[in-house]
Amino acid sequence: MRFDVLTLFPELFAPFQAVGVTRRAFEGGGIDLKLWQPRDFADNAYRRVDDRPYGGGPGMVMLVEPLERALAAVREDQAAAGRARTPVLLFSPAGTPLTQGRVGSLAAGAGAVLVCGRYEGIDQRFIDRHVDEELSLGDFVLSGGELPALALLDAVARLQPGVLNDQASHQQDSFSDGLLDCPHYSRPEHLGEGTADGVPATLMSGHHAEISRWRRERQLDLTARRRPDLIAAARAQGRLSKADERYLQSLQGLGL
Repeated sequence: MRFDVLTLFPELFAPFQAVGVTRRAFEGGGIDLKLWQPRDFADNAYRRVDDRPYGGGPGMVMLVEPLERALAAVREDQAAAGRARTPVLLFSPAGTPLTQGRVGSLAAGAGAVLVCGRYEGIDQRFIDRHVDEELSLGDFVLSGGELPALALLDAVARLQPGVLNDQASHQQDSFSDGLLDCPHYSRPEHLGEGTADGVPATLMSGHHAEISRWRRERQLDLTARRRPDLIAAARAQGRLSKADERYLQSLQGLGL
């Protein structure tokens, strides 16, 4: 797959491709990442890509024309490489929240063009003419779209074959089955003699069925406490078993 990123700060993406397990997706060719600097497509000597907003107000607005020329160059390059024409995604506070489900669909696709806004925003006419989908990381504001783009690329990269040491790892992640993940423990068994914070006995039992049940119940418990909206969504989607529902009923009996 291929991701084309329109960004005023392409240098932010180089370290990301060289560290951590996700680098395997880029080194192995699972993801082809191309960076496009809108300033290279400005038609003035100062390579200006922004101007004051009509109607007044603070901040500057990214201009339509440099972005359109950059996008046209992306399309030409895609065609020359025999690549599919991918959707244009913009990171914006007005966007739909990015979810694991959306990440999964992107990870199974041909890629996307990621537009990283800066300043006060992007001229709405570019959005109306070219953007297929607006995405948001949450109800807060960042200085630009680069961090959301990196977050999306990381989430997509870790789902590519061969990136994680155990391909089943991501299947147990939070949100993969609609719930939060269960707690995890490793060595040592106790953090000090006489302490009460040892590893739960079930995880030490070697009884795989009991371990699976313990983990599922901890998922349900944590999700019911922290994100009851996810429980409601999982119930509506038919993701909860009869055993899940019985356990959730027992939590209600405890006042949760």
